Amino acid sequence: MYNECMNTSKKAYYHLPGLFEFYEFYKVFLPLFREHREYFYDWCEIGSIYGAPADCIWGGGRVGFGEADPVSVAELMREYDISARLTFSNSLIQDEHLDDKRCNALCSLFEKNGSAQNGVIIHSDLLLDHIRRNYPDFYFVSSTTKVLTDFDDLEKELKRPEFKYVVPDFRLNKSMDRLDLLSDKYKEKIEFLCNECCFYGCYDRKNCYENVSRKSLGIDCEDHICVSPDADKGYKFSLAMENPGFIGITDIRDIYMPAGFSNYKIEGRSLGSAIVLEFLLYYMTKPEYQLKVREDIYLDSSLDLF
Repeated sequence: MYNECMNTSKKAYYHLPGLFEFYEFYKVFLPLFREHREYFYDWCEIGSIYGAPADCIWGGGRVGFGEADPVSVAELMREYDISARLTFSNSLIQDEHLDDKRCNALCSLFEKNGSAQNGVIIHSDLLLDHIRRNYPDFYFVSSTTKVLTDFDDLEKELKRPEFKYVVPDFRLNKSMDRLDLLSDKYKEKIEFLCNECCFYGCYDRKNCYENVSRKSLGIDCEDHICVSPDADKGYKFSLAMENPGFIGITDIRDIYMPAGFSNYKIEGRSLGSAIVLEFLLYYMTKPEYQLKVREDIYLDSSLDLF
């Protein structure tokens, strides 16, 4: 059994995937998280849930997933006082895309949604300026799709006041020699991508994200060919755990939190709610309650995890 974090004044805030895609799953999980808080580590909280609907042209990172009604999604986040983040990380936005009715309607809906401030994960400065000007109540997250693999570039991004959080490339996760030297202000802004399964030596990650951006814009283009030697295996949590950039629960508790880092992003859009449950069991659930949580979720008649 893991001990409670030695630094009891700090919390780990997890930013979870599938705001629209896993709406039905969160309808079951969030009541369990609230009503049986004893099942979960008291040093962790849900910082946000992120995502974008299918066919959302401002979307990026992954082609949009999820058909859940945005009004219902917004109401669920408001009911549980959880920050909703719109994943608007398309890197190829042009002026003609800024008037998109669906994306602007989503901004109008989510800009003010209860006591929890909602956010936007973003890549394009053009889109950032548009949203800041028209929907000023959002906070902004600098997207990992920028592929910030150089620590000097990460420091420059951290100094930009418009961003509340910055998600570096996962290959900077273990750069503790420089991460430790950051001021507390900038440590609070860093949001680590914990469970990336992408090939650590990938040299083509930015092109992969740009391919997704083209598809989101409706541009007819071929699929990006992944250079990973394990690409044919798909995402496996077991493989992600072997990635040199993987941040596990022991790392979070014993290294990152004592060093002053609070924010951790869990990837998982497009992977299915069953594997997202495994992430939440691993990162948030006390070992002695993991089977109980799994049973409560799997046996809920309203939810189909397969």
